[in-house]
Amino acid sequence: MKRRFLALGAAGFAALTLSSCGYVELAYWNMGETTSFVVDGRDLQVSGTLNQNTLAAFEKVVSENPGLTRLVLLDVPGSVDDDTNLALGHRVRDLGLNTHLTATSEVHSGGSDLFLAGVRRSMERGAVIGVHTWGTATQSGTDFPKDDPVHQAYVDYTARMLGSADFYWYTLTAASIDDSHEMSEAEIEKYRLLTEPVIVK
Repeated sequence: MKRRFLALGAAGFAALTLSSCGYVELAYWNMGETTSFVVDGRDLQVSGTLNQNTLAAFEKVVSENPGLTRLVLLDVPGSVDDDTNLALGHRVRDLGLNTHLTATSEVHSGGSDLFLAGVRRSMERGAVIGVHTWGTATQSGTDFPKDDPVHQAYVDYTARMLGSADFYWYTLTAASIDDSHEMSEAEIEKYRLLTEPVIVK
């Protein structure tokens, strides 16, 4: 199982390690609900780790709140199940939802991937978008040649959301799986992560 995850100290979690017990750790993170959804008018606030249960929880919230128009990502350190996370992102785009980062938002890895799903994507200055390669218990994305089929789901996802897969290839070398590169505004602009100018308050 592939994941993009950065355990943040502020969240009170220990970092996942690429070790022989990696699958045990993944099983732990996939237990129960680790993603919080809070409806605020037409916004859906999202925080926590994205896991195999997140898509089902999202579908429930959306079905009960048909007037939602935007996901506001708050503190989303990443995903421990990339297959589910990519499916979630495709669902967000299918629904025509927008995504937004507040001045105190911090998204990393799979959380950054989810941000891309918005039809319109906005952020306030101060928000953090962190990226790194994906990994399994024993390998990372950079261990595979660019023509390996393992990349295809990510390439298709990024191309759908941004118009090209350039951003995906950039993330593979931006930082290792146990680190996260915080993108500059210049990098965010280069890879067209936003559809609106950065909001300064």
